[in-house]
Amino acid sequence: MEITNVNEYQAIAKQKLPKMVYDYYASGAEDQWTLHENQYAFSKILFRPRILIDVSKIDMATTVLGFKISMPIMIAPTAMQKMAHPEGEYATARAASAAGTIMTLSSWATSSVEEVASTGPGIRFFQLYVYKDRNVVAQLVRRAERAGFKAIALTVDTPRLGRREADIKNRFTLPPFLTLKNFEGLNLGKMDKSDDSGLASYVAGQIDRTLSWKDVKWLQTITSLPILVKGVLTAEDARLSIQAGAAGIIVSNHGARQLDYVPATIMALEEVVKAAQGRVPVFLDGGVRRGTDVFKALALGASGIFIGRPVVFSLAAEGEAGVRKVLQMLREEFELTMALSGCRSLKEITRDHIVTEWDVPRIRPAPRL
Repeated sequence: MEITNVNEYQAIAKQKLPKMVYDYYASGAEDQWTLHENQYAFSKILFRPRILIDVSKIDMATTVLGFKISMPIMIAPTAMQKMAHPEGEYATARAASAAGTIMTLSSWATSSVEEVASTGPGIRFFQLYVYKDRNVVAQLVRRAERAGFKAIALTVDTPRLGRREADIKNRFTLPPFLTLKNFEGLNLGKMDKSDDSGLASYVAGQIDRTLSWKDVKWLQTITSLPILVKGVLTAEDARLSIQAGAAGIIVSNHGARQLDYVPATIMALEEVVKAAQGRVPVFLDGGVRRGTDVFKALALGASGIFIGRPVVFSLAAEGEAGVRKVLQMLREEFELTMALSGCRSLKEITRDHIVTEWDVPRIRPAPRL
């Protein structure tokens, strides 16, 4: 069967992967309301296409933190990719490079920063969790810098791990033949079996719950790399991120895996964009499955988007070729959406090209007396 859209990879991944692994990638926190909403909320935004515009040439290229990429579609950090496919992060890195876009490597990758760098050229960011032992953090950041990574995406929404019930039921743990490669030499690369989720126990033991704005400043004293604050959902935190010296903001709810009943990222986006006032770029992470979703995010002021689950599902299904295909399908759908909306370049995509459910207050019929 020919795959014609990104969503179709999920069912293939479900068939191929062990239940513990599939559930780890697919599930969200608690009731999974936000998990559903991350995708569903895009359907609350409709297009206002403009016609009779010469769209024979469409330019999707953009720059992110000064780096030129072929399209505003980038790869979000997703952990432990070798659970999905033996080549794991190597395959994802090659696919991103071939597509001319950015890959973000997770702290909890099953391939190290050096191994990913060895796959060849490419613009790569490094996602950082702050461990209680700050020497570990400093060492990791230095290694990422040395390996040619261009920015740090600091995850700020995980002082504790969200309650992911599928992982508790499955007693999730990293398969014994894999390690968290970046921590291998620090005796932090393995995950102990636990009475609930092995990852939740690992986080409770290692990740720093005292993390605060002063640590964002501290990070700037140990690296010259630009810092993206990942996990912002409010105007207040957008302003504080900028005050703390962030080079950019990633609107993210951690794939709906942390606090349930936070808004879908597409719903939180505009508030954050308005608060940023163009001082730093704002990116959207979460729920993107179509080129139309990419356009909607850009119309609401995002400078680009990140995809997570589509990468691991396509990786599980077809390895590197699957990830390449996901990036290609999203690119083609986005290009078509631009053409049919009358936009020839990203700067032509405006708020006027969409209408959202919250733009027009619903007119309720007067109650009968």
